[in-house]
Amino acid sequence: MVSTRTSTGIWWGLLGVVAFSFTVPLTRVAVEGLSPLFIGAGRAVVAAILAALALALTRQRFPRGRQWLRLAVVAGGIVAGFPLLTTFALTSTSASHGAVVIALLPAATATVAVIRGRERPRLLFWVLTVVGVIAAVAFAVVQSGGFGSLHWADLLLLAAVVAAAIGYAEGGLLARELGAWQTISWALVVASPVMVLLTVVSLGSGTPSATPLQWLSFAYLGVVSMFLGFFAWYRGLAIGPMAQVSQIQLVQPVMSIAWAGLLLGEAMTWTTIVGGLAVILCAGAAVRVRLRK
Repeated sequence: MVSTRTSTGIWWGLLGVVAFSFTVPLTRVAVEGLSPLFIGAGRAVVAAILAALALALTRQRFPRGRQWLRLAVVAGGIVAGFPLLTTFALTSTSASHGAVVIALLPAATATVAVIRGRERPRLLFWVLTVVGVIAAVAFAVVQSGGFGSLHWADLLLLAAVVAAAIGYAEGGLLARELGAWQTISWALVVASPVMVLLTVVSLGSGTPSATPLQWLSFAYLGVVSMFLGFFAWYRGLAIGPMAQVSQIQLVQPVMSIAWAGLLLGEAMTWTTIVGGLAVILCAGAAVRVRLRK
């Protein structure tokens, strides 16, 4: 039977995943009326303001020494890298397509954690990870019409996965020292000077003009995707067990594809279904192999 504590951790983790699953579809909505640079940087500024208030009100202690450098790594990966790269990619590709490529993230995070922690997983872990990458690239190639037609958006999505994997893995280690939500909050604060500058640059062509729905999508990305979602996700990981809770992230691309169909009316093709299942199954198998001792 599942203990009450485990059940609580899983439910908090699931709440975080549900919050994150709207990120790709709502980014696709926002880019229809707002510049990708404004969305990618501006949402981080909104989240940084909330993070600074939360840190100040709860009187959190300041990070020390090398922790600042490690926070910069987290910030570069999940505050700047992933949001900016995915936003630019989604200006020219569908939300469901983006969700399938991003489904590599759990396996990529596990890979970075293995390298960062100097673990020695079984050969099967590496085989499954490579197969997952091949499945994601094959999906992108098929949807693009061949290697010669492979879109730059796919390269941006793959780069976003690498950036987020590095940020998640380092953030997971740092959370043991600073606390879960404190880590993402400090990372947002560390990145804020650069993100404010990029936001100002994005406003150089004039004040953004968008529909109320596009502004609401932007607000969700800043308040929920970049901030509140991490509270639920990291709380679930903290309650644990981390190994079980972390695997819930595997359902995130499925949810994102579903939202893309329901909210954006994107067609659910067999290529998307088969490609998504292949990437998710490989990622899930790789994560499970790594967690087994």
